[in-house]
Amino acid sequence: MKTSSLVRLGVALLGLSLLAGCTADHDELRQWMEQQRREIKPSVTPLQAPKKFDPEPYSQTQAVEPFSSQKLSVALKQEARAPNSLLARQLNRRKEPLEAFPLDSMSMVGSVTKQGLPYALLRVDALLYQVKVGDHVGQNYGQIIRISETEITLQETVQDAAGEWIERPATLQLQEKAR
Repeated sequence: MKTSSLVRLGVALLGLSLLAGCTADHDELRQWMEQQRREIKPSVTPLQAPKKFDPEPYSQTQAVEPFSSQKLSVALKQEARAPNSLLARQLNRRKEPLEAFPLDSMSMVGSVTKQGLPYALLRVDALLYQVKVGDHVGQNYGQIIRISETEITLQETVQDAAGEWIERPATLQLQEKAR
């Protein structure tokens, strides 16, 4: 026990002597630092004064707002008047009830055949609908073109990135209930 306390005392003394060596006089280093501060002149380019902002008055107050629904409806009417327009065919017909719902809110839950014609059963908002080939569903002017036992194939009319109306295929798969 005595040897361990002597070892501890020796380590403590060694540590103190090392710390005492760190507190030596650093006057020479301080003088050099002061000399360097006096000799070096920083070269900072001054900042330019900010330019004055002059607001431009909005002179189009009587014009149609760029994001208004009125402007969209005008553009859709002009598109509908164009001959051979895909949109013209869609806007000139009566809307069907299932066109009020987005396609992703619908689920195919079954299919039946009546008088040789295939029908699909769609669940929308806890209600069951019976649809056939030629019916319209979804908010993108989707028309059913084929019904099988496991899926409904649609043709939707949508705008592409360039603003042109194009047709694209879509499907609704049979949703089997997990047990």
